[in-house]
Amino acid sequence: MFPIYDENPTEDTPYITYALIGLNIAIFLHEISLSTSILVLDGRAIEGFFQLYAVIPRQLSAEFFGEAFYQSVPEWLTLFSSQFLHGSWWHLISNMVFLWVFGNNIEDRLGKIKYLVFYLSCGALAALCQYIINIDSAIPSLGASGAIAGVLGAYLIRFPQAKVSTLIIFGFIFNVRLPAFVPIGFFFVQNVVAGVYSLQAAANMTGETGGVAYWAHIGGFVFGIILAPLLGIFSRKY
Repeated sequence: MFPIYDENPTEDTPYITYALIGLNIAIFLHEISLSTSILVLDGRAIEGFFQLYAVIPRQLSAEFFGEAFYQSVPEWLTLFSSQFLHGSWWHLISNMVFLWVFGNNIEDRLGKIKYLVFYLSCGALAALCQYIINIDSAIPSLGASGAIAGVLGAYLIRFPQAKVSTLIIFGFIFNVRLPAFVPIGFFFVQNVVAGVYSLQAAANMTGETGGVAYWAHIGGFVFGIILAPLLGIFSRKY
């Protein structure tokens, strides 16, 4: 399931959502420019960039436990900066489509400042959820998925019956109008199943591997459901 259009209108122009999308795209274009740059730090320029701005669990653990870790960006700050990094075009596009479809109504309900606080908070808490899974990992964790999962959680409790045009790929592609709880519920269940499987797979492996941060998605979604009412998502009406 891939949402392409939310049929629930908003009152105001979602400037914060547009700005977040624009910033994510701009930073990804910068990443592309680095991929052909000269060698820096311990590897390619892009790897050095991720070392600075993505969440590296091992480095975050060192900072939490008071160990000296000398780099220009405090490791706790990567809980926020990592939200604007992406590993591929598909990673970026899929995240931005979800943000485009669902973010506008959450921004409208929370107001622009609260929405920005909500988005960044969900992203940081989601990153911490993924961090807890393996606090000694040296693999960078990055992407807007955790923050956007928070937006989906908020949308689920505020607009469960809103109609969303959704592409379904099942042998062939077709477009259907579904209540929001169907694609969002599918997203959550899919991540829970994959997250549990990832834990089982990791327990049977001797080395570290990268992959989708399922527990960041799960954590962001749950915190979105928790934080949205506290910030007043039910207080504003059309």
